[in-house]
Amino acid sequence: MNFKTSTKASVFLMILAMLMMANQAALSATVTAQSTLPNPIAILLAPAYFEQNGKQWTRYNLMVFNYEVYPNTMFAPAPNLPPCGQNTKASRTWVEIMDQGGKRLYGFCAVGTNTDLTKLWFALETDIIPPSWVYVVLNDRQTGKTYKSNLVETTE
Repeated sequence: MNFKTSTKASVFLMILAMLMMANQAALSATVTAQSTLPNPIAILLAPAYFEQNGKQWTRYNLMVFNYEVYPNTMFAPAPNLPPCGQNTKASRTWVEIMDQGGKRLYGFCAVGTNTDLTKLWFALETDIIPPSWVYVVLNDRQTGKTYKSNLVETTE
């Protein structure tokens, strides 16, 4: 190997090492950003009333106020994870609405983007008294992280 070739090889190796370090730093920043996500801030919106199959229902509409902090990658289809019923392309993160005692009221397994967090709901027949408080849980199935919201009062 002559001097020019060894110099070129050294420069190439240094550039390659710097690119690898930059890539590692970018990956670390992404992991850190995702690991420091805040819990959702849930709020109750106006209820909606509807009839279905001859029954009267009340839909309790909720939204995650800080939905924008959750990257859309959290809601990408995840065919490598267990399906949601027949849906083999269920999202990476599933959303559940729970009552104050931890009972699941409703869930969403096909949330497509973070803006879908502004359209959450659960429904009860109108003559059923709703739980006094509910909360929203985001279950990131890929990382195993769970993000639990504040309690939201359903009755005024």
